[in-house]
Amino acid sequence: MATLFDSIAVVRLPSSAFSPVAARRASVKLPLCVGLRLRPAARFVAASAPRIAPRAARLVCEAQDTALDVAPITDANWQSLVLESDSAVLVEFWAPWCGPCRMIHPIIDELAKQYAGKLKCYKLNTDESPSTATRYGIRSIPTVMIFKNGEKKDTVIGAVPKSTLTTSIEKFV
Repeated sequence: MATLFDSIAVVRLPSSAFSPVAARRASVKLPLCVGLRLRPAARFVAASAPRIAPRAARLVCEAQDTALDVAPITDANWQSLVLESDSAVLVEFWAPWCGPCRMIHPIIDELAKQYAGKLKCYKLNTDESPSTATRYGIRSIPTVMIFKNGEKKDTVIGAVPKSTLTTSIEKFV
């Protein structure tokens, strides 16, 4: 999963900022970035060797773990998560090779946050779970289906704007 950042400014600090003396005097504070962390480029060597602070640090993106808001669903857990759900369920049928699917992923993520507690959102990879896709007549992807009380209520086909999906969701939540 890829995340688009508007911009990230990385300030190159002088090597003296990483010295043990400077670290005791003042700490360097970075702005809070969810899913990002500063990792030293090198670790100190053995205790007997002279202690040399790292010259640079790397910005490491851990957003893959934190940005996944919409859980994947498979043929195996379809019954329990979708058909037996107490609340309305939105399912996006997609495939990794599908360009329009990648365009709609961020919209589905936003909707999952927007309707948290009212709507459960899942993504079904049609390559990995073809029997469910076939059962519901999925012929093109992305296809978004809304289920309520175990019944298919609405279907939206293609990469559509968020407003189109919101209109469909509002009928059932």
